Amino acid sequence: MLSIKEACNILHVDIGNNDELITSLCEAIPGYIETSTGYPESAQDDEPLCRTVSGFLLTLWYYSDHADDMKLQRTIDNLLKCLAIKARSVNG
Repeated sequence: MLSIKEACNILHVDIGNNDELITSLCEAIPGYIETSTGYPESAQDDEPLCRTVSGFLLTLWYYSDHADDMKLQRTIDNLLKCLAIKARSVNG
């Protein structure tokens, strides 16, 4: 969902710094969203909430020792709840 360029922009890092790690984190996000919410990977590209929560997840996972982890996690949890509700209409 997120390109390496988009991911590096979100993380405020230069392309070429930890690209392998960033790519693997980006690749894990759609599956995580589907598992957490039931929102299918195939529909995530068209859902703005998925893009938003993807950026927050990437930030949380990449900067795992960040001081605002609890605030960020609460934001992510709330966005995932919204996606879970939306998933009912997509899957139903």
